[in-house]
Amino acid sequence: MLSTSSRPLRVALCALVVVLAAAVLAAPAPAKERHHGGAGRGGGDGRLGITSAPFGSLPNGGAAVTRYTLRNASGMTVSILDYGGIIQSLSVPDRSGREANVTLGFADIAGYTSDAYVKSNPYFGAIIGRYGNRIGGARFTLDGATYTLDANNNGNTLHGGFTGFDKVMWNAAEIPPANGTVGLKLTRHSPAGEGCADLTKCTGFPGNVDVSVTFTLDNRNNLRFQYAATTDAPTVLNLTNHSYWNLAGEGSGTIYDHQLRLNADRYTPVDPLLIPTGSIDPVAGTPLDFTRFHAVGERIRDGFPQLVFGRGYDHNFVLDPPSSSRARTRDRGRAKAGGLNLAAQLVDPSSGRELTITTTEPGIQFYSGNFLDGTLYGTSGRQYREGDGLALETQHFPDSPNKANFPSTRIDPQHPYSSTTVYAFSTVGGKGR
Repeated sequence: MLSTSSRPLRVALCALVVVLAAAVLAAPAPAKERHHGGAGRGGGDGRLGITSAPFGSLPNGGAAVTRYTLRNASGMTVSILDYGGIIQSLSVPDRSGREANVTLGFADIAGYTSDAYVKSNPYFGAIIGRYGNRIGGARFTLDGATYTLDANNNGNTLHGGFTGFDKVMWNAAEIPPANGTVGLKLTRHSPAGEGCADLTKCTGFPGNVDVSVTFTLDNRNNLRFQYAATTDAPTVLNLTNHSYWNLAGEGSGTIYDHQLRLNADRYTPVDPLLIPTGSIDPVAGTPLDFTRFHAVGERIRDGFPQLVFGRGYDHNFVLDPPSSSRARTRDRGRAKAGGLNLAAQLVDPSSGRELTITTTEPGIQFYSGNFLDGTLYGTSGRQYREGDGLALETQHFPDSPNKANFPSTRIDPQHPYSSTTVYAFSTVGGKGR
C-alpha cells in the first residue's frame, strides 16, 4: 500500500498510463497485406491465393505502388507491381525443393526509379509497349502517313520510347482463386501520341489504345500472360515481358552455364545498331544455333560479327511453326496445348530448375544481359554484372513496321490485338542433359 506521501506519485503514474493508452489508440495501424483465397481460408482451390501490400511511392510525391503476390500449392510465388506491370520476384523450388527467387529486380520502388537504373534502363521484369524491341530511324509509315517517335536508342526507338509501358501506372484487379488458377489483370489507356516525349518534335504512335495484361498462375507452376488491346484507329503494337532469368537464383552469378534450346532454325540478322537488315537467315553453322541444347556462354566470345554487334546475344529468333516436323520431334508434346508453340527451354544444371516458354508469337528475342555493368544492386543486395541474367522475350519481329516481309504488327478497330505466352517452371534430375 502506498503512503499518503506517495499519492502524488500514484496520480502521476495514472496520468502517464492514460497518455500512453491514448497514444496507442491514436497511432495509425501498420500496413498489412490483404489476402484473397488460398491457404488457411478454405478457398477450395488447392492453396492458390493472392495478397497485396504497399511497395512505396514514385519519386516527387508520385503515385503509391502496390505489389500483388500470386501463390500456389507447389511452392511458387510471383510478385507483380502495378507500376510498369513489373514481375518484381518469382520464386520456384529446385530439384531438392529449395525455393529461390529466379528473376532480377529490387526490394523496393527506389531501385526501379534510381538515377543508376534510369541511366542503364534494363527494363527489369516490365511490360514492354507500345512496341517491344526497336523501330529503325524512330519512324514508320502506315497507310501513307509517316509517324515519328522518340529516338531513345542510337537514333532508333527502343521499347516504346522514353516513357513506355514499363514506366507508367496500371490499373490492377485481383482475380480470386477459381477453376484451378489465381490471377491479376492490369489495364491502361494509351492515348494517341504516346511514344513521343515532345509532341512538337514527333508524332508518337497513332490511335487510342486500351490494353490489358492478365497474369494467371496454376498449381503446375504455369504462369500465363494474356495480352489484349483494342484501338480506335490503325496503329502498330508489339507487347512482351522483359524479365531477366537466373535459374540458379537472383544474384548468384552469371547464366553462362545455363543450357538453352530455341525452337528456331532461323533468325533476323542485325546491323551495328541492332536494327534488322530484313534478311531471315539460317542459324546452322553459326553460334546462334540453339536448335539443340548449348551452354549460353559456350560460344558467346566467338568473333562472329553478329555477336560483336550486340556484345553477345541480342537477337530475334524466328520460331519454327508447330506443324514443322522438327518442332514435332523436339517439343516432347509440350508445344500444342491451347494452340501454343514451343519457343524456348532453359535449364540450370546446378539447381535442376527448368523454364519452358510457349507462345502464340512468331519470334523470341534472346538477350544475354550484355549491358549489365555493375552499377545496380538487386533484391539480394548483390551486384548485377554482365551476363548475370538473360531475357527471353516472345514477340513479333523488331522493326516490322519498316519490313514488309516480316509478320505484320498492324492492328485496327476491326482487328484487335491478342497474344498469349506461358512460362512453365519445372525441374530435371542429374547435373545436365
